[in-house]
Amino acid sequence: MVPPAMDLTFTERDEAFRKEVREFVASAMPPEMKQKAADYGHFSMPEIMEWHKILAKKGWVAPHWPEAAGGPGFDATQRFIFSEEMELAGAPPLSPFGLVMVGPLIIRFGTDEQKQRFLPKILSGEEVWCQGYSEPGAGSDLASLRTSAEDAGDHFVVNGQKTWTTYAQYADWIFCLVRTSNEGKKQAGISFLLIPIDAPGVEVKPMQTLGHTPAFCDTFFDNVKVPKENLLGPLNGGWTLAKALLGHERTLVAAVGQCRRTIRLAKHIAAETQGADGKPLLDDPRWRDRIARLELRLRAHQMTNYRSLAEQQKGKHPGPETSILKLVGSELVQAADELCMELMGLNSLSWFNDEGVVPAFEQWVPSTFCYDRATTIYAGSNEIQKNIIAKMILGLPSK
Repeated sequence: MVPPAMDLTFTERDEAFRKEVREFVASAMPPEMKQKAADYGHFSMPEIMEWHKILAKKGWVAPHWPEAAGGPGFDATQRFIFSEEMELAGAPPLSPFGLVMVGPLIIRFGTDEQKQRFLPKILSGEEVWCQGYSEPGAGSDLASLRTSAEDAGDHFVVNGQKTWTTYAQYADWIFCLVRTSNEGKKQAGISFLLIPIDAPGVEVKPMQTLGHTPAFCDTFFDNVKVPKENLLGPLNGGWTLAKALLGHERTLVAAVGQCRRTIRLAKHIAAETQGADGKPLLDDPRWRDRIARLELRLRAHQMTNYRSLAEQQKGKHPGPETSILKLVGSELVQAADELCMELMGLNSLSWFNDEGVVPAFEQWVPSTFCYDRATTIYAGSNEIQKNIIAKMILGLPSK
């Protein structure tokens, strides 16, 4: 029996919504943001929060939140269209830690008091969040984390270190996986805590990335007192929350819109750069072939994303297939960056904001290239994603 064909087309309603989003971005984005987007530049945290508040005023800052929690009530297709149009426009990418990660967990697992305390300030941008998962000895093997939270009656006392805490220097709160028990399997003794960054004993130390951005930090906890009402979900039940959060994060790294935009930049660079024969590189069949091959890979990835989207429209929650989206999307991001760098030639040895040396649209390419080397590592390394695909999708036995 031949299975029914899956409808991957967008309806007239979907296309009307796409038009609405596109027109809103064009009218709402401040001129200086538009110029930076046109130059493929990086946005600072103040610029990101400015755009956050513009979207919050429109009611679109949390497209995947339910209406009861302050979201716009978008369905799965509208969420996809919204995300894709934001990426294609080059709009500032919002900090995901409150909106995409801890917010949905508070909606699902939080008490009424936690929802009332945290959700409105996440939506408004009044409070900024960061993530405390990885540690110096616990990255892909996250269950090996050692940061501890000891029971001290009406509060926990937290000690340890988190690393790769993105933009912790701008955050008001950090959500952390902490060890509250050493009994049984190591996954079973982990809890999920919400910790204010300004609590006594918390120290944040930013580090410079290879892309010359202050994106990451080490965060230290020295006898930090955390009230027990800041425990999210059950005691020793943090691993369930962690897995739910990572599913959302891996879906984000599919990055269809980001890849399309970077390939568009590659075409622009190829059209504006002359080869040895004095003609644009875009006229060279070898470069055109490389661009076309990358576009074909992206199109296949996009169709896989659409299939996942069609299942979500039927009410199915994202499953292990998010590992495929993360694996392929992160590799495509890097391939598109590499193509831009190769097209730039010697200009790729310059650095961002190097005015007068390279065109404006090339200034940020080397920095982006360096930063995106991490896409195959964060949200679970691609090696881990291959293990998940082998076990959960292909049904291969674990070794």
